[in-house]
Amino acid sequence: MSLRRSSKSGRSSTRPLIRPALTKAMRWTLPNILTVLRLVAAPLMAAGFLVFGRPYADMFALVLFVLAATTDWLDGYLARAWNQTSRMGAMLDPIADKAMVVIALGVLLAISSLSFLILLPAALILFREVFVSGLREYLGDTAGTLAVTKLAKWKTTVQMVAISVLFAHGLAEHYFGRGIEGMGDLWQDVLAGEIEDETGIGALWNVMQATFWVGLSLLWAAALLTVVTGADYLAKAMPYLKEPTA
Repeated sequence: MSLRRSSKSGRSSTRPLIRPALTKAMRWTLPNILTVLRLVAAPLMAAGFLVFGRPYADMFALVLFVLAATTDWLDGYLARAWNQTSRMGAMLDPIADKAMVVIALGVLLAISSLSFLILLPAALILFREVFVSGLREYLGDTAGTLAVTKLAKWKTTVQMVAISVLFAHGLAEHYFGRGIEGMGDLWQDVLAGEIEDETGIGALWNVMQATFWVGLSLLWAAALLTVVTGADYLAKAMPYLKEPTA
């Protein structure tokens, strides 16, 4: 039914008042619910370090991040398999991914005391995310030009694994520190094999070193992929950034 409303000229208008179909836009399917949960999990990772002491905060962040990373694959798979793709999911999914990565990197920088080895690759990753998001916003309707590539998906996967391993490093570091409490410099003799390792600190040391270097290597690999994919997106966007000819 058309609704009349007065115009400035005093005449009535018969143009119908169109209201957005909110019920159709907000489809609470399982894939969309998983995406929203992943979005909510992002700030909870940081909040965990305000609520819990270490190592429980590290464990909380690790479990939360791994579960969220798993749903990143699962919600997309279910949406395609069950034919439940939606505009809501398409909008929220990349936002949830970026929120998880950005907040997780911020947490890692905080607990690593801004280690330069982590700071530089993290800065490259964060710069790329902001830069590409800005390009997509500027391109508007032509943003499909910057469709996600396979290399970009690999970049996301490497990022997720790197962050998970670095959270695990925080756990190993804590328990190693607990293991050598009260030993003074004797722990170095234990690692050198001069004293019998009765508490297993040698294994903790190996885990701590492995998680740090593996996680750091993967983070640098993700940063490299970030630069490559960012440059690819810029090259694809360049034709739309040229000034019009007179």
